[in-house]
Amino acid sequence: MELMESRSDARSRFIPARPAQVFAAMQDPDRVARWWGPAGFTNTIHQYDFKPGGRWLMTMHGPDGTNYPNESSFKRIVRDQLFEIEHLNGHHFVLTLELVPQAQGTQVLWRQTFDSVEHYQRLAEFVAGANEQNLERLAAEVMRVEGAS
Repeated sequence: MELMESRSDARSRFIPARPAQVFAAMQDPDRVARWWGPAGFTNTIHQYDFKPGGRWLMTMHGPDGTNYPNESSFKRIVRDQLFEIEHLNGHHFVLTLELVPQAQGTQVLWRQTFDSVEHYQRLAEFVAGANEQNLERLAAEVMRVEGAS
């Protein structure tokens, strides 16, 4: 088996909000629809069974109008700490988001792990940019709600 580090995109983002506030943006499908995916994408969520073993079906709509059906399964969920999915169609991967409490907020650790180094390397450049944008959109969604309250 190839080492996880050699077949994963890992990044981190500090969000000046409590882990519970960040987690709230991950468990609410309406909020997920606003932040999920690279910049310019929108989402239609068809099913969001937020529990281990639950299904997540959605269509991502690209800025050029292309639709991307997505099917995932929730693998692990630990309230205010961890969110993990397995993406089942198209490119197979496991995505883990860990929420680490910090003095002034939360460090979000994001790891997208593919089945092989070769598979990851084919997508690495795109995945790096898309994941950075995803984290930016998550932070903006958390702050949008927290700023309004």
